[in-house]
Amino acid sequence: MKNQIYKRALQLSVPMMIQNGITNMVSLVDNIMVGSQGTEAMTAVSIASQLIFVFNLAIFGGLSGPGIYGAQYYGQHNLEGFQNTFRIKGWITTLCLIGGLLVFLLGDDTLIGLYLHGESATVDAGLTMTFAKQYLHIMLIGLPFFVVTQVYASSLRETGSSVKPMIAGVASVAVDVVLNYMLIYGNCGMPKLGVRGAAIATVLARVAEMGIVVIWAHACRKKHVFLQGIYRTFRVPKQLAQKVVRKGLPIFFNEFLWAGGIAALTQCYSTRGLEIVAGLNISNALCNLLNVVFVALGSAVGILIGQTLGASMYEKAKKDAFHLMWFTGAVSLGLTVILVCVSGVFPKLYDTTAQVQQYGQWFIVITALFFPVQGFLNALYFTLRSGGKTLVTFLFDSVYTWLIPVPMALLLCHLTALPILAVYAIVQAADLIKVLVGYVLIRRGVWISNLVEEV
Repeated sequence: MKNQIYKRALQLSVPMMIQNGITNMVSLVDNIMVGSQGTEAMTAVSIASQLIFVFNLAIFGGLSGPGIYGAQYYGQHNLEGFQNTFRIKGWITTLCLIGGLLVFLLGDDTLIGLYLHGESATVDAGLTMTFAKQYLHIMLIGLPFFVVTQVYASSLRETGSSVKPMIAGVASVAVDVVLNYMLIYGNCGMPKLGVRGAAIATVLARVAEMGIVVIWAHACRKKHVFLQGIYRTFRVPKQLAQKVVRKGLPIFFNEFLWAGGIAALTQCYSTRGLEIVAGLNISNALCNLLNVVFVALGSAVGILIGQTLGASMYEKAKKDAFHLMWFTGAVSLGLTVILVCVSGVFPKLYDTTAQVQQYGQWFIVITALFFPVQGFLNALYFTLRSGGKTLVTFLFDSVYTWLIPVPMALLLCHLTALPILAVYAIVQAADLIKVLVGYVLIRRGVWISNLVEEV
């Protein structure tokens, strides 16, 4: 039985790993190519990407509430219920998109400026601000395409179909790499646009990804029956909408506040110097490429456990949850070994100072050592969420981040003379408390419930 659930988890998660890995490979390619334009350009893209990351997580959070119901409706073979969750996703993400665009357009200087307070003898803060605004404003054009892709891709995954989004991700990488080569450096007769070229390439890659996912999904409507007549109405049952929103709001705020917490941590570290931001950027570019493995496994845990709960197989759901948690932690340990092995080589790909490269190396090593903890936490989080315990996950994740790691980083950065690497390691270690709390909650079974029987 254990081997069967591992196999199902891998069948569902591997295409997600490939797609998300390819998406992060786009960011990595952008990062390295932009890094060749100088430390200011690399730091600017890192800051703008951190802000967009908050928006992306808000979208994922907005989709998660309907996604919980979608997975359980699919396990119950309830087509109408599944279609309604798809429509709810459309409404939620549209509101998020409008809000995100307004915030970025009206508050760009203020948001970017939060990361430029640290002193630096080698990095020009004014030039960094200019580059960051150029990159951010162009990237905003791609947000609607990203949103549509996520609505479709998340629904396809809830039906167990994750190959189409994966193939679309492969195509987007090809588009991004080719256009980066042309537009950043001015090759093949194209203008040399530097940071702006990287942003344009990413936007066009998002357009290609959305086109493939949407067109292909509708072309296969016989297989994806939920798309048949999906746009005949945008109305959803009021009672269902209220339940989904009530369950989903804690997840939305959780993802949004958690991403905001990560951005706040980076801002705390940035007060020690802009070289720190550049070093973190190098580390995040590589670590984000590999953390897609445990993130995808976590998503698979949520879908598989959600389907099992929807079928009212509660004991099986509990056993599978424990098997998958340990499996995810073990896989993450392998990722630690890989990261530590390449930590000394990867930063040298960037055309920056030796100090920034050294920071990048040690940030990679410290992050890698805590990968098993993060993998285990992802499985814990998605297990709790699969049963609709969204308030618990809200307290467990984002509230914890703002109450413990963020104040800890703030105090250590401003009130102590500890080296930044020691501060970073201490903040990372704070997540061990979450592991203990989450494990107790899973063992007690407080998350087990069949939501769709309540609708």
